[in-house]
Amino acid sequence: MTTELSKAWELFESGDPQGSMRTLRLAADELVSVEIAPLVARLAEGAGFTDLSEASTALVARPGKADQLYQFGYACVERGIPALAVPALKEALRLTLAPPAPERTGLFRRKPKQQSDPKLTTRRVLLELVTSLERDERHVEALALLREHDALLSDWPDRYLTVYNALMSGQIHMAQQVFDALSTPEGLWIEPGQRVARMLERAAALPPTGIQDLRGWHHVLTGGLLSTLSPHGFEQGMTGRWAYVQDDFDSCRHGLERLRTVLQASGRKPASIGLLPDRGSRALGLAAAHLLDVPASPYQPGTPNALVVAYDLNECDPALVAALRERAVGELLFEHATCWTETPAATADVSTLLAQSVSAPWESGLRFSEDGEVEQSEPDGRSAEELAEAILAADPAPQEGDGQTPTDPDEALAAFVARAAVLWASGPRDRVRSSGPVRSARFA
Repeated sequence: MTTELSKAWELFESGDPQGSMRTLRLAADELVSVEIAPLVARLAEGAGFTDLSEASTALVARPGKADQLYQFGYACVERGIPALAVPALKEALRLTLAPPAPERTGLFRRKPKQQSDPKLTTRRVLLELVTSLERDERHVEALALLREHDALLSDWPDRYLTVYNALMSGQIHMAQQVFDALSTPEGLWIEPGQRVARMLERAAALPPTGIQDLRGWHHVLTGGLLSTLSPHGFEQGMTGRWAYVQDDFDSCRHGLERLRTVLQASGRKPASIGLLPDRGSRALGLAAAHLLDVPASPYQPGTPNALVVAYDLNECDPALVAALRERAVGELLFEHATCWTETPAATADVSTLLAQSVSAPWESGLRFSEDGEVEQSEPDGRSAEELAEAILAADPAPQEGDGQTPTDPDEALAAFVARAAVLWASGPRDRVRSSGPVRSARFA
Protein backbone atom coordinates (compact mmCIF):
# COMPACT_ATOMS: atom_id res chain seq x y z
CA MET A 1 0.00 0.00 0.00
CA THR A 2 1.40 3.40 -0.98
CA THR A 3 1.98 6.22 1.49
CA GLU A 4 -0.83 8.32 0.03
CA LEU A 5 -3.31 5.44 0.08
CA SER A 6 -2.37 4.70 3.71
CA LYS A 7 -2.90 8.37 4.53
CA ALA A 8 -6.31 8.33 2.80
CA TRP A 9 -7.37 5.26 4.83
CA GLU A 10 -6.22 6.93 8.05
CA LEU A 11 -8.21 10.06 7.29
CA PHE A 12 -11.29 8.00 6.47
CA GLU A 13 -11.03 5.94 9.63
CA SER A 14 -10.53 9.09 11.72
CA GLY A 15 -13.84 10.51 10.47
CA ASP A 16 -12.57 12.81 7.70
CA PRO A 17 -14.00 11.43 4.43
CA GLN A 18 -13.47 14.78 2.66
CA GLY A 19 -9.78 14.74 3.52
CA SER A 20 -9.55 11.11 2.47
CA MET A 21 -11.06 11.82 -0.94
CA ARG A 22 -8.93 14.93 -1.39
CA THR A 23 -5.80 12.84 -0.74
CA LEU A 24 -6.89 10.24 -3.31
CA ARG A 25 -7.73 12.89 -5.87
CA LEU A 26 -4.41 14.72 -5.56
CA ALA A 27 -2.39 11.49 -5.83
CA ALA A 28 -4.64 9.75 -8.38
CA ASP A 29 -2.07 9.35 -11.15
CA GLU A 30 0.30 7.50 -8.80
CA LEU A 31 -2.36 5.11 -7.45
CA VAL A 32 -3.62 1.82 -8.88
CA SER A 33 -7.38 1.82 -9.42
CA VAL A 34 -8.01 -1.69 -8.09
CA GLU A 35 -6.05 -0.86 -4.93
CA ILE A 36 -8.04 2.29 -4.14
CA ALA A 37 -11.38 0.72 -5.07
CA PRO A 38 -12.13 -0.70 -1.57
CA LEU A 39 -11.69 2.74 -0.01
CA VAL A 40 -13.65 4.43 -2.79
CA ALA A 41 -16.45 1.92 -2.19
CA ARG A 42 -16.57 2.90 1.49
CA LEU A 43 -16.48 6.60 0.71
CA ALA A 44 -19.19 6.23 -1.93
CA GLU A 45 -21.38 4.20 0.40
CA GLY A 46 -21.13 6.93 3.04
CA ALA A 47 -22.06 9.59 0.52
CA GLY A 48 -25.03 7.61 -0.79
CA PHE A 49 -23.44 7.06 -4.23
CA THR A 50 -24.69 3.53 -4.85
CA ASP A 51 -23.49 3.42 -8.46
CA LEU A 52 -19.91 4.25 -7.52
CA SER A 53 -19.94 1.88 -4.56
CA GLU A 54 -21.15 -0.99 -6.75
CA ALA A 55 -18.64 -0.20 -9.52
CA SER A 56 -15.80 -0.10 -6.99
CA THR A 57 -16.82 -3.42 -5.47
CA ALA A 58 -17.12 -5.01 -8.93
CA LEU A 59 -13.62 -3.83 -9.82
CA VAL A 60 -12.20 -5.47 -6.72
CA ALA A 61 -14.00 -8.72 -7.62
CA ARG A 62 -12.77 -8.69 -11.25
CA PRO A 63 -9.46 -6.81 -11.40
CA GLY A 64 -7.76 -6.38 -14.74
CA LYS A 65 -11.01 -6.47 -16.74
CA ALA A 66 -11.59 -3.58 -19.14
CA ASP A 67 -15.33 -3.46 -18.57
CA GLN A 68 -14.99 -3.20 -14.77
CA LEU A 69 -12.32 -0.50 -15.10
CA TYR A 70 -14.59 1.34 -17.51
CA GLN A 71 -17.61 1.19 -15.19
CA PHE A 72 -15.48 2.39 -12.28
CA GLY A 73 -14.13 5.29 -14.33
CA TYR A 74 -17.58 6.17 -15.65
CA ALA A 75 -19.03 6.28 -12.13
CA CYS A 76 -16.15 8.46 -10.92
CA VAL A 77 -16.82 10.97 -13.71
CA GLU A 78 -20.53 10.99 -12.94
CA ARG A 79 -19.82 11.68 -9.26
CA GLY A 80 -17.46 14.58 -9.93
CA ILE A 81 -14.09 12.93 -9.28
CA PRO A 82 -12.61 12.67 -12.79
CA ALA A 83 -9.06 12.50 -11.41
CA LEU A 84 -9.82 8.99 -10.10
CA ALA A 85 -11.38 8.01 -13.41
CA VAL A 86 -8.32 8.79 -15.53
CA PRO A 87 -6.00 5.93 -14.41
CA ALA A 88 -8.81 3.36 -14.61
CA LEU A 89 -9.86 4.46 -18.08
CA LYS A 90 -6.26 4.58 -19.30
CA GLU A 91 -5.84 0.96 -18.26
CA ALA A 92 -9.18 0.03 -19.84
CA LEU A 93 -8.06 1.68 -23.07
CA ARG A 94 -4.77 -0.24 -22.99
CA LEU A 95 -6.64 -3.52 -22.56
CA THR A 96 -9.08 -2.86 -25.41
CA LEU A 97 -6.21 -1.94 -27.72
CA ALA A 98 -4.17 -5.02 -26.82
CA PRO A 99 -4.57 -8.12 -29.01
CA PRO A 100 -6.58 -10.86 -27.28
CA ALA A 101 -4.54 -13.51 -25.52
CA PRO A 102 -5.10 -17.06 -26.85
CA GLU A 103 -6.74 -19.62 -24.60
CA ARG A 104 -6.35 -23.41 -25.09
CA THR A 105 -9.73 -25.12 -25.50
CA GLY A 106 -8.52 -28.59 -26.44
CA LEU A 107 -5.44 -30.49 -27.48
CA PHE A 108 -5.00 -28.67 -30.77
CA ARG A 109 -7.42 -25.73 -30.86
CA ARG A 110 -7.16 -22.24 -29.41
CA LYS A 111 -9.66 -19.40 -29.38
CA PRO A 112 -9.25 -15.74 -28.39
CA LYS A 113 -9.66 -15.15 -24.68
CA GLN A 114 -12.42 -12.68 -23.96
CA GLN A 115 -10.98 -9.84 -21.83
CA SER A 116 -14.08 -7.72 -21.47
CA ASP A 117 -17.65 -7.13 -22.47
CA PRO A 118 -17.70 -7.39 -26.28
CA LYS A 119 -19.95 -4.31 -26.39
CA LEU A 120 -17.17 -2.24 -24.79
CA THR A 121 -15.42 -0.76 -27.81
CA THR A 122 -12.10 1.03 -27.81
CA ARG A 123 -13.82 4.19 -29.09
CA ARG A 124 -16.27 4.16 -26.19
CA VAL A 125 -13.45 3.88 -23.64
CA LEU A 126 -11.44 6.55 -25.45
CA LEU A 127 -14.28 9.07 -25.40
CA GLU A 128 -14.96 8.47 -21.70
CA LEU A 129 -11.26 8.94 -20.97
CA VAL A 130 -11.32 12.20 -22.92
CA THR A 131 -14.35 13.29 -20.90
CA SER A 132 -12.56 12.58 -17.62
CA LEU A 133 -9.49 14.53 -18.76
CA GLU A 134 -11.70 17.43 -19.87
CA ARG A 135 -13.46 17.54 -16.49
CA ASP A 136 -10.03 17.67 -14.86
CA GLU A 137 -9.00 20.44 -17.30
CA ARG A 138 -6.22 18.28 -18.77
CA HIS A 139 -6.97 19.39 -22.29
CA VAL A 140 -3.45 18.90 -23.67
CA GLU A 141 -3.60 15.20 -22.71
CA ALA A 142 -7.12 14.83 -24.10
CA LEU A 143 -6.07 16.40 -27.38
CA ALA A 144 -3.04 14.15 -27.67
CA LEU A 145 -5.20 11.05 -27.20
CA LEU A 146 -7.72 12.17 -29.79
CA ARG A 147 -5.01 12.91 -32.33
CA GLU A 148 -3.26 9.59 -31.66
CA HIS A 149 -6.44 7.61 -32.22
CA ASP A 150 -8.03 9.77 -34.93
CA ALA A 151 -8.62 6.71 -37.13
CA LEU A 152 -11.18 5.47 -34.58
CA LEU A 153 -13.14 8.72 -34.56
CA SER A 154 -16.27 9.95 -36.28
CA ASP A 155 -16.98 13.66 -36.77
CA TRP A 156 -19.65 14.11 -34.09
CA PRO A 157 -18.97 14.20 -31.27
CA ASP A 158 -15.47 12.75 -31.61
CA ARG A 159 -13.64 15.27 -33.78
CA TYR A 160 -15.74 18.07 -32.30
CA LEU A 161 -13.98 17.13 -29.06
CA THR A 162 -10.68 17.53 -30.89
CA VAL A 163 -11.70 21.08 -31.83
CA TYR A 164 -12.84 21.88 -28.30
CA ASN A 165 -9.73 20.51 -26.60
CA ALA A 166 -7.47 22.22 -29.13
CA LEU A 167 -9.11 25.54 -28.26
CA MET A 168 -8.82 24.85 -24.54
CA SER A 169 -5.14 24.03 -25.09
CA GLY A 170 -4.52 27.29 -26.93
CA GLN A 171 -4.05 25.67 -30.36
CA ILE A 172 -6.32 27.83 -32.50
CA HIS A 173 -4.84 26.82 -35.87
CA MET A 174 -5.36 23.11 -35.23
CA ALA A 175 -8.89 23.74 -33.95
CA GLN A 176 -9.77 25.67 -37.10
CA GLN A 177 -8.30 23.02 -39.40
CA VAL A 178 -10.24 20.17 -37.80
CA PHE A 179 -13.43 22.24 -37.58
CA ASP A 180 -13.30 23.17 -41.27
CA ALA A 181 -13.16 19.46 -42.18
CA LEU A 182 -16.17 18.45 -40.04
CA SER A 183 -19.44 17.40 -41.60
CA THR A 184 -22.59 19.39 -40.84
CA PRO A 185 -23.79 18.56 -37.32
CA GLU A 186 -27.26 17.23 -36.69
CA GLY A 187 -29.58 16.99 -33.69
CA LEU A 188 -28.09 17.69 -30.29
CA TRP A 189 -24.65 18.46 -31.79
CA ILE A 190 -25.86 21.54 -33.66
CA GLU A 191 -25.57 23.78 -30.60
CA PRO A 192 -22.05 22.64 -29.56
CA GLY A 193 -20.95 23.11 -33.16
CA GLN A 194 -22.28 26.66 -33.15
CA ARG A 195 -20.56 27.32 -29.83
CA VAL A 196 -17.07 26.40 -31.06
CA ALA A 197 -17.75 28.25 -34.31
CA ARG A 198 -18.32 31.44 -32.29
CA MET A 199 -15.09 30.81 -30.37
CA LEU A 200 -13.15 30.41 -33.61
CA GLU A 201 -14.75 33.53 -35.07
CA ARG A 202 -13.68 35.57 -32.04
CA ALA A 203 -10.19 34.06 -32.15
CA ALA A 204 -9.82 35.07 -35.80
CA ALA A 205 -11.09 38.60 -35.17
CA LEU A 206 -9.02 39.23 -32.02
CA PRO A 207 -6.31 36.60 -31.49
CA PRO A 208 -4.83 36.35 -27.99
CA THR A 209 -1.30 37.70 -27.75
CA GLY A 210 0.03 34.63 -25.95
CA ILE A 211 -0.73 31.81 -23.55
CA GLN A 212 -0.86 34.26 -20.60
CA ASP A 213 -3.27 36.71 -22.24
CA LEU A 214 -6.12 36.15 -19.79
CA ARG A 215 -8.36 38.89 -21.17
CA GLY A 216 -7.84 37.71 -24.73
CA TRP A 217 -8.56 34.05 -24.00
CA HIS A 218 -11.52 34.91 -21.76
CA HIS A 219 -13.02 36.77 -24.72
CA VAL A 220 -12.32 33.96 -27.20
CA LEU A 221 -13.82 31.22 -25.05
CA THR A 222 -16.76 33.03 -23.43
CA GLY A 223 -17.45 36.11 -25.52
CA GLY A 224 -17.26 38.16 -22.32
CA LEU A 225 -14.99 41.07 -21.45
CA LEU A 226 -12.80 40.93 -18.36
CA SER A 227 -12.44 44.51 -17.14
CA THR A 228 -9.69 44.04 -14.55
CA LEU A 229 -6.69 41.81 -14.02
CA SER A 230 -5.44 40.97 -10.55
CA PRO A 231 -2.45 43.18 -9.67
CA HIS A 232 -1.05 40.46 -7.41
CA GLY A 233 0.81 37.20 -7.96
CA PHE A 234 1.31 37.19 -11.72
CA GLU A 235 4.81 35.72 -11.38
CA GLN A 236 3.51 33.25 -8.77
CA GLY A 237 1.07 31.75 -11.26
CA MET A 238 -2.16 33.74 -10.89
CA THR A 239 -1.86 35.31 -14.40
CA GLY A 240 -4.55 37.92 -13.69
CA ARG A 241 -6.98 35.75 -11.74
CA TRP A 242 -7.58 35.72 -8.00
CA ALA A 243 -7.65 32.69 -5.73
CA TYR A 244 -9.37 34.34 -2.76
CA VAL A 245 -10.78 37.88 -2.59
CA GLN A 246 -11.76 39.69 0.57
CA ASP A 247 -13.72 42.26 -1.38
CA ASP A 248 -14.35 45.86 -0.35
CA PHE A 249 -16.42 48.84 -1.45
CA ASP A 250 -13.44 50.40 -3.24
CA SER A 251 -13.21 47.34 -5.50
CA CYS A 252 -16.94 47.55 -6.28
CA ARG A 253 -16.62 51.22 -7.20
CA HIS A 254 -13.53 50.57 -9.33
CA GLY A 255 -15.41 47.78 -11.12
CA LEU A 256 -18.23 50.17 -12.00
CA GLU A 257 -15.73 52.69 -13.33
CA ARG A 258 -14.19 50.03 -15.53
CA LEU A 259 -17.69 49.07 -16.67
CA ARG A 260 -18.18 52.67 -17.71
CA THR A 261 -14.92 52.46 -19.69
CA VAL A 262 -16.22 49.34 -21.46
CA LEU A 263 -19.52 50.99 -22.36
CA GLN A 264 -17.85 54.12 -23.69
CA ALA A 265 -15.28 52.19 -25.74
CA SER A 266 -17.96 49.96 -27.27
CA GLY A 267 -20.39 52.80 -27.94
CA ARG A 268 -23.12 51.16 -25.86
CA LYS A 269 -25.52 53.19 -23.71
CA PRO A 270 -27.99 51.14 -21.66
CA ALA A 271 -31.52 52.48 -21.39
CA SER A 272 -32.05 51.12 -17.89
CA ILE A 273 -30.58 49.01 -15.11
CA GLY A 274 -32.18 45.66 -14.35
CA LEU A 275 -32.00 45.05 -10.60
CA LEU A 276 -31.65 41.44 -9.48
CA PRO A 277 -33.42 40.57 -6.21
CA ASP A 278 -30.47 39.61 -3.96
CA ARG A 279 -29.20 42.43 -1.74
CA GLY A 280 -25.66 42.58 -3.11
CA SER A 281 -26.76 42.71 -6.75
CA ARG A 282 -29.43 45.29 -5.99
CA ALA A 283 -26.90 47.49 -4.19
CA LEU A 284 -24.45 47.29 -7.08
CA GLY A 285 -27.24 47.93 -9.59
CA LEU A 286 -28.45 51.03 -7.77
CA ALA A 287 -24.90 52.38 -7.68
CA ALA A 288 -24.49 51.66 -11.39
CA ALA A 289 -27.75 53.46 -12.20
CA HIS A 290 -26.48 56.55 -10.36
CA LEU A 291 -23.07 56.55 -12.06
CA LEU A 292 -24.49 55.93 -15.54
CA ASP A 293 -27.46 58.26 -14.99
CA VAL A 294 -30.11 55.78 -16.12
CA PRO A 295 -33.27 54.58 -14.36
CA ALA A 296 -33.31 51.33 -12.38
CA SER A 297 -36.12 48.87 -11.82
CA PRO A 298 -36.49 45.19 -10.91
CA TYR A 299 -35.22 42.98 -13.72
CA GLN A 300 -37.85 41.85 -16.20
CA PRO A 301 -36.81 39.22 -18.78
CA GLY A 302 -37.08 40.53 -22.31
CA THR A 303 -36.49 44.20 -21.49
CA PRO A 304 -34.57 45.66 -24.46
CA ASN A 305 -31.32 47.60 -23.95
CA ALA A 306 -31.21 46.87 -20.23
CA LEU A 307 -28.00 46.45 -18.26
CA VAL A 308 -28.56 43.59 -15.80
CA VAL A 309 -26.25 43.95 -12.80
CA ALA A 310 -25.12 41.07 -10.57
CA TYR A 311 -22.59 40.95 -7.78
CA ASP A 312 -22.06 37.16 -8.01
CA LEU A 313 -24.27 35.11 -10.32
CA ASN A 314 -23.59 31.96 -8.32
CA GLU A 315 -25.40 33.60 -5.41
CA CYS A 316 -28.48 34.43 -7.50
CA ASP A 317 -31.58 32.34 -8.17
CA PRO A 318 -30.37 29.47 -10.43
CA ALA A 319 -33.50 29.59 -12.60
CA LEU A 320 -33.03 33.30 -13.18
CA VAL A 321 -29.37 32.83 -14.11
CA ALA A 322 -30.21 30.00 -16.51
CA ALA A 323 -32.75 32.27 -18.22
CA LEU A 324 -30.06 34.92 -18.70
CA ARG A 325 -28.24 32.63 -21.14
CA GLU A 326 -30.55 34.00 -23.83
CA ARG A 327 -30.35 37.76 -24.23
CA ALA A 328 -33.02 40.30 -25.05
CA VAL A 329 -32.31 42.82 -27.82
CA GLY A 330 -29.48 45.08 -26.72
CA GLU A 331 -29.33 43.53 -23.25
CA LEU A 332 -26.02 43.41 -21.36
CA LEU A 333 -25.12 41.38 -18.28
CA PHE A 334 -22.54 42.68 -15.81
CA GLU A 335 -21.11 40.60 -12.97
CA HIS A 336 -18.66 41.97 -10.45
CA ALA A 337 -17.21 38.74 -9.02
CA THR A 338 -17.08 35.84 -11.50
CA CYS A 339 -16.06 32.42 -10.20
CA TRP A 340 -13.58 30.78 -12.57
CA THR A 341 -13.54 27.35 -10.91
CA GLU A 342 -17.34 26.92 -10.68
CA THR A 343 -18.56 29.03 -13.55
CA PRO A 344 -22.15 30.36 -13.48
CA ALA A 345 -24.78 29.01 -15.85
CA ALA A 346 -24.64 32.20 -17.92
CA THR A 347 -21.40 34.00 -18.76
CA ALA A 348 -21.53 37.73 -18.09
CA ASP A 349 -20.85 40.14 -20.93
CA VAL A 350 -18.61 42.11 -18.55
CA SER A 351 -16.87 40.77 -15.44
CA THR A 352 -14.84 42.88 -13.05
CA LEU A 353 -12.69 40.07 -11.69
CA LEU A 354 -12.20 36.32 -11.92
CA ALA A 355 -11.84 34.68 -8.51
CA GLN A 356 -12.07 31.22 -7.02
CA SER A 357 -13.65 32.47 -3.80
CA VAL A 358 -15.02 35.89 -2.89
CA SER A 359 -16.20 37.32 0.40
CA ALA A 360 -18.45 40.31 -0.33
CA PRO A 361 -17.88 43.59 1.55
CA TRP A 362 -21.14 43.16 3.45
CA GLU A 363 -20.39 39.59 4.55
CA SER A 364 -18.52 38.53 7.66
CA GLY A 365 -14.84 38.03 6.96
CA LEU A 366 -11.27 38.64 8.02
CA ARG A 367 -10.38 42.34 8.08
CA PHE A 368 -7.55 44.54 9.34
CA SER A 369 -8.42 46.62 12.40
CA GLU A 370 -7.21 50.21 12.81
CA ASP A 371 -4.16 48.98 14.74
CA GLY A 372 -3.24 46.51 11.99
CA GLU A 373 -4.52 43.34 13.66
CA VAL A 374 -6.48 40.73 11.72
CA GLU A 375 -9.97 40.23 13.12
CA GLN A 376 -13.27 38.63 12.16
CA SER A 377 -15.69 41.34 11.11
CA GLU A 378 -19.41 41.37 11.69
CA PRO A 379 -21.72 41.19 8.66
CA ASP A 380 -22.97 44.52 7.35
CA GLY A 381 -26.74 44.52 7.81
CA ARG A 382 -27.47 47.73 5.94
CA SER A 383 -30.09 47.84 3.22
CA ALA A 384 -29.24 47.62 -0.48
CA GLU A 385 -29.86 51.35 -0.77
CA GLU A 386 -27.38 52.11 2.01
CA LEU A 387 -24.81 49.75 0.56
CA ALA A 388 -25.18 51.52 -2.81
CA GLU A 389 -24.34 54.81 -1.10
CA ALA A 390 -21.24 53.21 0.43
CA ILE A 391 -20.14 52.00 -3.02
CA LEU A 392 -20.61 55.44 -4.52
CA ALA A 393 -18.63 57.04 -1.68
CA ALA A 394 -15.71 54.58 -2.06
CA ASP A 395 -12.35 55.26 -3.71
CA PRO A 396 -12.52 54.34 -7.42
CA ALA A 397 -8.74 54.04 -7.81
CA PRO A 398 -7.32 50.57 -8.59
CA GLN A 399 -5.25 48.64 -6.07
CA GLU A 400 -1.52 49.33 -6.20
CA GLY A 401 -0.57 45.68 -6.55
CA ASP A 402 2.72 43.94 -5.86
CA GLY A 403 4.86 45.86 -8.33
CA GLN A 404 5.74 42.67 -10.24
CA THR A 405 2.47 42.28 -12.15
CA PRO A 406 1.95 43.94 -15.56
CA THR A 407 -0.06 47.16 -15.41
CA ASP A 408 -3.56 47.31 -16.86
CA PRO A 409 -4.46 50.97 -17.53
CA ASP A 410 -7.87 52.17 -18.69
CA GLU A 411 -6.40 52.87 -22.12
CA ALA A 412 -5.42 49.24 -22.63
CA LEU A 413 -8.90 48.05 -21.67
CA ALA A 414 -10.57 50.61 -23.93
CA ALA A 415 -8.39 49.62 -26.88
CA PHE A 416 -9.21 45.94 -26.41
CA VAL A 417 -12.95 46.63 -26.14
CA ALA A 418 -12.92 48.77 -29.27
CA ARG A 419 -11.41 45.86 -31.23
CA ALA A 420 -13.84 43.36 -29.72
CA ALA A 421 -16.97 45.50 -30.10
CA VAL A 422 -18.09 44.14 -33.49
CA LEU A 423 -18.72 40.61 -32.18
CA TRP A 424 -19.33 41.46 -28.53
CA ALA A 425 -22.64 40.84 -26.74
CA SER A 426 -24.24 38.80 -29.51
CA GLY A 427 -25.63 35.29 -29.35
CA PRO A 428 -26.26 33.21 -26.24
CA ARG A 429 -24.19 33.62 -23.09
CA ASP A 430 -22.61 30.18 -23.21
CA ARG A 431 -21.30 28.60 -20.05
CA VAL A 432 -17.69 27.48 -20.39
CA ARG A 433 -16.69 25.17 -17.55
CA SER A 434 -12.96 25.10 -18.27
CA SER A 435 -10.52 27.88 -17.41
CA GLY A 436 -8.93 27.27 -20.81
CA PRO A 437 -5.27 27.52 -21.79
CA VAL A 438 -4.35 30.24 -19.28
CA ARG A 439 -3.45 28.34 -16.13
CA SER A 440 -3.74 29.90 -12.67
CA ALA A 441 -2.93 28.64 -9.21
CA ARG A 442 -5.94 27.55 -7.19
CA PHE A 443 -6.97 26.15 -3.85
CA ALA A 444 -7.01 22.33 -3.76
